[in-house]
Amino acid sequence: MKWGTVLILFVALGVHAQEPLIFETQQQQDRFDGLTKELRCLVCQNQNLADSDASLAHDLRQEVHGMILEGRTDEAIKQFMVERYGDFVLYRPPVQNNTYMLWLMPLVLLLGGAWVLRSNIRKRTALLAENENREI
Repeated sequence: MKWGTVLILFVALGVHAQEPLIFETQQQQDRFDGLTKELRCLVCQNQNLADSDASLAHDLRQEVHGMILEGRTDEAIKQFMVERYGDFVLYRPPVQNNTYMLWLMPLVLLLGGAWVLRSNIRKRTALLAENENREI
């Protein structure tokens, strides 16, 4: 590998490096950790802000950090995020008219899967019984 390529790799890694977020108290750090685990990364969708490496997640962590330092409450920060990005930003969105599908879809999928499984078992049982009757 040429030295120019190595230099480009180190520069590229440096661009993605993030400055550590500094807090005045351990309580603020704990609040930040809790909030970033409760808020969803809007790009990744299956990760929270704490675990995501997406640039939007980095920006949202910066936003949460700033609001904590301003003295906003956890509820005020969550409300700000919901107003800006919708209920989907919460890992546990409230049960209300516009979030019923988020809460009910896993149950619907589970029941649908159980129905398909039950149907397949009945068909196989019927086929086995029919084959046994033919052999006799």
